[in-house]
Amino acid sequence: MKKISLFTWILGSMLLLSSCTQSKENKEAEVDKVSKNISIQLYSVREDIQRDFKGTIAKVAEAGYKGVEAANYNDGKFYGLTPEEFKNEIEAVGMEVISSHTGRPLEEKIADTNWDEVWAWWDTAIDAHKRADMKYIVAPWMPTPTTLSDLKEYCDYYNQIGEKCNAAGMKFGYHNHAFEYEEIDGEIMYDYMLENTDPDKVFFEMDVYWTTQGGYNPIDYFNKYPNRFKLLHIKDEKELGGDDSVMDMDNLFQNIDKSGVEHIIVEVEHYNFEPLESIKMSIDYLLNNENVKADYSK
Repeated sequence: MKKISLFTWILGSMLLLSSCTQSKENKEAEVDKVSKNISIQLYSVREDIQRDFKGTIAKVAEAGYKGVEAANYNDGKFYGLTPEEFKNEIEAVGMEVISSHTGRPLEEKIADTNWDEVWAWWDTAIDAHKRADMKYIVAPWMPTPTTLSDLKEYCDYYNQIGEKCNAAGMKFGYHNHAFEYEEIDGEIMYDYMLENTDPDKVFFEMDVYWTTQGGYNPIDYFNKYPNRFKLLHIKDEKELGGDDSVMDMDNLFQNIDKSGVEHIIVEVEHYNFEPLESIKMSIDYLLNNENVKADYSK
């Protein structure tokens, strides 16, 4: 009886060990299969993409990104490609075209602006973006206004661009840095822009890192101006989840719902590692963060 009991114990232990090993393997396989609708601002791999466009976007897709935001529109082309060629290249590696950073600042003295040239430029740009199947066009910056009057001129300008984009089936937005959180005549520029642009024509692509660097909490803006932030740049000092992080991403994603976000877009501007490794670390951090939803577009 003792020998039978020992054999039974050994067999049971082996089966238990096998079961635990299989469970661990299944969990690892589940992690490998995690998929979330996360896009990337291609400025994150600006040098790589300049050297090897095809190879770089293939590696971006392999890292797990589902969409791209362009940063190289010029004279009707994206990265030197026609809108149709750019779209086809992105889709060939399993990603989709989401948005593009582009814009045409006004003259330093706004009164000197040649509006015929401005709107001719936008007609060409909007047509190119539509042909590339862009969903959003985003102005990535603006000259720092010195008066509220000049800032109001820009707000009116953005409303008109937004109207043109809406007519073409796209949305128009503005991407911030830190200077928009400075005051002009007692008004915080960013707040003034939010309050003097039409929500139906202009959304805001908040860069959460630059908002923090400007001295403000992104969540406060989500609560104060709900549904204005259709796109979010998810950024940190360097790659996401790194030891030198200055962002509380868990708190951000736990309080993101009021923002109105439709797509989260990773941007890595500075790196501890090679850019392609840094963007892979960044998306891995988001894929494994339980606070990040699988898809914000639904």
